[in-house]
Amino acid sequence: MIKNKTRAERISPALMIAAFIIIIAGVMYASSIITMMLMALFISIICAQPINWLKKRKVPNGLAIVIVLLGIILIFFGLGELIGESLAGFSKNAPKYEDSLNKMGSTVFQSLNDKGFNISHDKLMNMLDPGKIINFTGTMISDLGEIMGSTILILFVVLFILLEFNSFSIKAKAIVKIPTESLNYLEKIGKSIRYYLGIKTITCLLTGIFIWVCLAIIGVDYAILWALMAFLLNYIPTIGSIIAGIPAVLFALIQLGFGGALWTIGGYVTVNMLIGNVIEPKMMGKGMGLSTLVVFIALIFWGFVLGTVGMFLSVPLTMSIKIMLEQSEKTRWIAILLGTQEYAQSIVDERQSAGRSQQSTVGSPQSE
Repeated sequence: MIKNKTRAERISPALMIAAFIIIIAGVMYASSIITMMLMALFISIICAQPINWLKKRKVPNGLAIVIVLLGIILIFFGLGELIGESLAGFSKNAPKYEDSLNKMGSTVFQSLNDKGFNISHDKLMNMLDPGKIINFTGTMISDLGEIMGSTILILFVVLFILLEFNSFSIKAKAIVKIPTESLNYLEKIGKSIRYYLGIKTITCLLTGIFIWVCLAIIGVDYAILWALMAFLLNYIPTIGSIIAGIPAVLFALIQLGFGGALWTIGGYVTVNMLIGNVIEPKMMGKGMGLSTLVVFIALIFWGFVLGTVGMFLSVPLTMSIKIMLEQSEKTRWIAILLGTQEYAQSIVDERQSAGRSQQSTVGSPQSE
């Protein structure tokens, strides 16, 4: 019996790793369906708050769901219309921007040669290939449009989730057969996701507004489009703001030259420093309990598994997994690795306090 148990303990980690790889492979294979379901689930969690607010004001549940969904539909279709019109105008004027970039490349080539740099014109134009730059910018905008492509289907899933939202907790209790207190972590996950996405939406909106004002002052065309990209892509932690700034800077370079591009870079850096280092930390408080390294690794991992949607939802997904891992002693060590230094220190302090309390109890006269 002991030998079998030892063998099981040895095989268990290998089986866990194999199961993890199989699950990830399955998720990647079905990523198109899973990403849609995840988007619908997270939108439903966000919608639960305004629906509950309306219900407290005597609005019937069905009507509250309809009101909130109509608001979401108006926002989604408004964004889709804005992206479509901007993309059409951008594509229409692409030859003009390409010609402008060609002239700029020739000017740079001539200037470098006049200063004694022996650079091939073909190599320089290959580096500044206008077709590649225009295609890159157009692809970035098109990707945003594709994210909106399955809006109707997602909204239908959201509708059905919201209609059965109240029944999920009852079903969970019936399945696991444990006291209500044991399922409190599910409510904690919902609150954490709502809190994070709520604060993130406010900071992303502020970023978009500030970027729009800066680009409008500089005189960059399609300022509202670049602001919209900044708003959406800032949901992606760490690199989202950089990705959002690339097409705007390239476009400013084509339209306004090097001076305009430098002013655009300065605007993006200033806005993102203000939002990321001042406003967001104050609003987010202690954050989501994830270390900076874990946030970056989670971004790469979920982006690899689920694509663009995985990058958008990397923090909520990792945060949910961490909360679930905290519920079991066997997996709590993984949650500690995912958490911050403060979280680990709080556990150490708690254990030391418990140890001192136990020692004082053992050494007291009553124990003797």
